[in-house]
Amino acid sequence: MELSQAVNEQVAGDERVTGDERVAEELAGRELRAGAKDSYLQLVPAVDQAVRLLFLLANTVGGEASLTHLTKEVGISKSKGLAILNTLRSAGLVVRDERTKNYSLGPNLLLLSRALINNTDLARAATPYLERLAAETGCSNHLGVISGETMFVVARRHAPGGTYIAVDVGHRYPLTWGAHGRAYLASLPPEEFERRLKQSSILQAGETDRDGIDPDTLRAQVEEARRLGYGTSLGTTWSGLNAVSAVLTVNSPENPGEKRVAGCIVTVGSFSPERAHQIGELLVRTAAEMSEKLGPLLQAVNLHFPLSRPLFA
Repeated sequence: MELSQAVNEQVAGDERVTGDERVAEELAGRELRAGAKDSYLQLVPAVDQAVRLLFLLANTVGGEASLTHLTKEVGISKSKGLAILNTLRSAGLVVRDERTKNYSLGPNLLLLSRALINNTDLARAATPYLERLAAETGCSNHLGVISGETMFVVARRHAPGGTYIAVDVGHRYPLTWGAHGRAYLASLPPEEFERRLKQSSILQAGETDRDGIDPDTLRAQVEEARRLGYGTSLGTTWSGLNAVSAVLTVNSPENPGEKRVAGCIVTVGSFSPERAHQIGELLVRTAAEMSEKLGPLLQAVNLHFPLSRPLFA
């Protein structure tokens, strides 16, 4: 009784929880337990909800949100949301502003992301290549590895006095987005590409083209990337800027003798479309060199990065 009273009192301090919500939550829990089957693939609902809350906070404009907004977006009751957020707060993964009662990401997430990156030598080994690209292109360059359906930025370098792009280490992009998406899709077997083309989420070029593109246009762009060996995004990923990307490949552990894409290098700047093709050829050569020299590191980080869902839209 004391525990139940304490939880209800804290909820009342944030947002009032109704009895109907608690009843509905209890009934839903009973149905889940009744229908659950023993399986190693079964998700833990509370963990799944905690992850979704973290990603929602990461993608919230302003970086903070109320209990009401968070629980509504994730589709859980306020009492359950509060319990999860309290657990995340105790681990330093979430913080709460006592004045506004809003939640935001906590400092210990930086420790986790930094530990993940620092525990591989990939970022350090890739730095000379990115510095060389920055010097030769005068642009912003970054390396991303594939993590589920996203590309995770592990290293970046900007040219002194050149175009600065706010791409931070740890940033995630949808895997099929922009120049790197064209390069990645071009690396797929034709039948696999056609299968992916049927997914609605693939038909988006970037931040400045939220309405998406039609399948025929995307197919033509991927065909061009397959012919050239690199992908381009001219004015559609970042407003007023162009991007070029080439893939890094490693040996496939599942199919000996075959290659799979482990990551991409991306150059972003205000260069002309003509210059984009010169940069593309440079990226292809650099990607081939990095794939050969950094192959074991790419395989290690690609295997240990957690598989993830696409970010919330």
